[in-house]
Amino acid sequence: KMEEFLNLTQLKTSLKEAILLDYYTAGFWWAKEMNFSLIQLSGFMDLLNFALENLSKKHMTLGNNLKELERALSGIGKTNSEERGDLNLFSIEQAKAIIDYLVIRYLFLH
Repeated sequence: KMEEFLNLTQLKTSLKEAILLDYYTAGFWWAKEMNFSLIQLSGFMDLLNFALENLSKKHMTLGNNLKELERALSGIGKTNSEERGDLNLFSIEQAKAIIDYLVIRYLFLH
């Protein structure tokens, strides 16, 4: 299903597509194991995409990418969730776990 969702058409012959499938599938299962709600899961997948684009298209360092992710998660811990935006769905503990996960994935990809 992930292959179809990502529109990967050359999975059997493209190492890049195989790596992308692994990246998103591993992230999806990690988020499921974290018991994220459907909305949180969607937000996490957006963060995975955001981090990957920062790495591949903007060639950001780990430090700069983490600063961008921190900005994306900056509303965590506030009480009024309606005012925080779409990616501010996570508790502080969840946000820390997300950052730890992305650091490990970033080091693996880089």
